[in-house]
Amino acid sequence: MPHWVHVLPQFLLASLILAALPGPATALFLQRSVRDGRKAGLAAVAGNEIGVFGWTLAGGAGLSMLLVANQLLNTALHIVGALVLIWLGVQAWRGTRGDREFDGGSDRRRPTGPLPAGRTPGSAFRASLLSIAANPKAAVFGLTILPQFLPATGPVLPTVVILAVIQLVIDTSWCVMVVLAADRAGEWLRRGGIRRRVERALGAILVALGLGLAADAR
Repeated sequence: MPHWVHVLPQFLLASLILAALPGPATALFLQRSVRDGRKAGLAAVAGNEIGVFGWTLAGGAGLSMLLVANQLLNTALHIVGALVLIWLGVQAWRGTRGDREFDGGSDRRRPTGPLPAGRTPGSAFRASLLSIAANPKAAVFGLTILPQFLPATGPVLPTVVILAVIQLVIDTSWCVMVVLAADRAGEWLRRGGIRRRVERALGAILVALGLGLAADAR
């Protein structure tokens, strides 16, 4: 029986716990879903999951050990990741200023017509992918958790790929549920006053997470 089958129950539990922990990705999904709708939220999920899968494979292959061994690289990635999160948070805060003009002054309707360039699903995808790629904390799973489930002897790569795919499915499923839940509550959340407060709160969370990531670089 393959090694990954023996460790599957524990691995599933670890993956589910990690997926449910709130973080920058969750804040970004919610912000994009509330402001720009389900498609933008799902696009943000897609960008995040590509990054998660890449970090998991890198961690399983030992590449993310460079972040531990090379202090300069680790610090640089922390700073870049912090700047990305702060920039996304500031953009989210500033984006609330033009919401009334964009949706025709109505506080109760979904935005109609073409979305501005910074609010399309493509923009959400790129922002999410950039955020996860520049976030060294995304390597935690591949660096500290995944190795515990790898075989001590024999080929490791097949197990790494299989477990990475399983973790990807679990994380994607959870993130999609978050987006769909936000979209279901959209009519209430998209009321102007409520939506702007939610967006500003999520923007502030992204900035705070960025500042926390910058502090970790010291």
